[in-house]
Amino acid sequence: MDRADIVHDNFLRRVAARDLPPGAPPAGPLAGPEAVRIFRAGCLTRALDRQSRVMQRAGQGFYTIGSSGHEGLAAIAAALRPTDMAFLHYRDAAFQIARAGQVDGQSITWDMLLSFASSSEDPISGGRHKVLGSKALNIPPQTSTIASHLPKAVGAAYSIGAARRHRPEHQDLPDDAIVYCSFGDASANHSTSQGAFNTAQWTSYQSIPLPLLFVCEDNGIGISTKTPTGWIASSFQNRPGLKYFHCNGLDIFETFRVAQEAAHYVRTRRKPAFLHVKTIRLYGHAGADVPTTYLPREEVEAEEAMDPLLHSVRLLDQAGALTPDQALAIYNETNARVARVAGEAITRPRLKTAPQVTASIIPPKRACKPTNGPTAEARAAAFGADMKQMDEPQIMSRLINWALTDLMLEHGEIVMMGEDVGRKGGVYGVTQKLHARFGPDRMIDTLLDEQSILGLAIGMAQNGFVPMPEIQFLAYLHNAEDQLRGEAATLSFFSNGQYTNPMVLRIAGLGYQKGFGGHFHNDNSVAVLRDIPGLILAVPSNGADAAKMVRECVRLAREEQRVVVFLEPIALYPMRDLHADKDGGWMCRYPDPSETIALGEVGLHGDGTDLAIVTFGNGTYLSRQAEARLAAEGVKARVIDTRWLSPLPEEALTRAVEGCERILIVDETRRSGGVAEALMALFTERTDVPLARITAEDSFIATGPAYAATMPSADGIYLAAKDLLGVKK
Repeated sequence: MDRADIVHDNFLRRVAARDLPPGAPPAGPLAGPEAVRIFRAGCLTRALDRQSRVMQRAGQGFYTIGSSGHEGLAAIAAALRPTDMAFLHYRDAAFQIARAGQVDGQSITWDMLLSFASSSEDPISGGRHKVLGSKALNIPPQTSTIASHLPKAVGAAYSIGAARRHRPEHQDLPDDAIVYCSFGDASANHSTSQGAFNTAQWTSYQSIPLPLLFVCEDNGIGISTKTPTGWIASSFQNRPGLKYFHCNGLDIFETFRVAQEAAHYVRTRRKPAFLHVKTIRLYGHAGADVPTTYLPREEVEAEEAMDPLLHSVRLLDQAGALTPDQALAIYNETNARVARVAGEAITRPRLKTAPQVTASIIPPKRACKPTNGPTAEARAAAFGADMKQMDEPQIMSRLINWALTDLMLEHGEIVMMGEDVGRKGGVYGVTQKLHARFGPDRMIDTLLDEQSILGLAIGMAQNGFVPMPEIQFLAYLHNAEDQLRGEAATLSFFSNGQYTNPMVLRIAGLGYQKGFGGHFHNDNSVAVLRDIPGLILAVPSNGADAAKMVRECVRLAREEQRVVVFLEPIALYPMRDLHADKDGGWMCRYPDPSETIALGEVGLHGDGTDLAIVTFGNGTYLSRQAEARLAAEGVKARVIDTRWLSPLPEEALTRAVEGCERILIVDETRRSGGVAEALMALFTERTDVPLARITAEDSFIATGPAYAATMPSADGIYLAAKDLLGVKK
């Protein structure tokens, strides 16, 4: 017999027989009518869990990770405000149901059943995934990646205090809000969780406002692996900067009281707290999971005997709020109503086509207040002596710095964060002077944790800021890549465009640093970025392009709510010369702040028809050197700078190679999984022109004299071009 049916039958039998589990009497500020509403939310949670299994068996539903045993979370929702943003654990249906009772016009039963049925009318995901979430209830949807939502909860909480000091145009959270973030006891052990806790403590320790309530729903097990008894309490009772609270989640009166105390602490002290809620898990992990296959039957039955709904019936009776017969009637009526509504929900339309599924990957545009840019006086005050140098050619790093300065002057909602971005000005000095120009509130020196950096950005973006986080080196991104793939880029998709987290992530990357760092500071792979749906990847090759492209990246984030990665080629930061020593051929003048390079606009040098060299980043620099040698031998070539690597500007690239007799692709990323694979496919599909590619080896990058041995060189490009043209070398 299914454990869900056993628990159901036990409830009916024990309530009728007044066979209720013992426990402390009701105590605290929870009033009778509110307690009844919490019980109703628990009954609906239970009915929905049972109905999800019925729907799955009939092929009409697609999700059975339930919330039974966690019904006490409804009491926590009752202790909070609907304006408190909630990042929910996937077992928190009771929380969402209870919050729906705090907001007018909600049809929570219908909404959740549409989600179970994967109907395109599901109001949060549009049928793309079974997720908890609601725009009206201030609950952004979360993915199933364990604990990946904790870093952005820290960021959202930080944004509340930051918004008091610098009001973003699209601020979403009120000044007195707190952020709620729940997770399971097993998830608390994840490295992502530990990083978020540490970041919250690190922030609180410095008395920086962080109104964040962590809630650990401790049911003692993660799928089949038990949490050691006492582990959560021992781990969190004495952490600096993190106030610990504990309650019995089977007792809605105690849970409400302690949750009120914890929320009051967070709201008034503006400091993070950790609420440890003891719960149980009923039915196993999900519909296909049978707990008696890895737990003794006696243990499973003992857990079921502590059913929180049975405890609630006892407590409500003792409080004089509801008799057991009345409680049983509510339970039965709820089950009948859910079954009836489900019969209608399964008839509603579902997604059928690829365009329907992908429609929400790219978020909707939003209206932004127009701006004429900073005044001349504001620019003069910010730039100081740098103004005198703007008419002279400069290296890329300085032009990026000036572009960032102009952008931050123009848009007060831009905030930068990262390791050493502030006082030091970045490892390569790209953000030098920005701390002095804009202060620590907008130039945030973070702790050394890439997940926390990206989480801070994601959370702040959900409260109207336009974050520009920095990852020091491309190789360091891999510590936190899921924050882009599993969180930032999926939010619009899973919320049907209702929630977004626009940002411009700056990363110093690619290779060719002479003798420095090896693989850890020279990483020539962008595959993990290029296959994230909806993410924009920009790679400039020179200072003028970098300034104009970063302006477009900010526009894309601010107005089109896009997640953008701006990958800056480290080796080109200080590059001055192109062909000869001191020729200054790779320095540029600072473009007027009004100048941009649009998404999808490619760069073109030369108009030769013998050969098109298609490349990007360092490849553009090297190809220009090879092109000069070819020109001296009578070969008429053009160099096409792709600039935008994801999505590839396919139409612009196709137009750019028109009339050319040969195409050579120069790709500094690896042969396997590199950009050249996509470019080869594109030109094979769109043209009949002979083509070839030169790429980096499938290798990590060495330090010392061999720093460039595995990557394309100007000589290698020259020779590959001659070979493609059939010219004897």
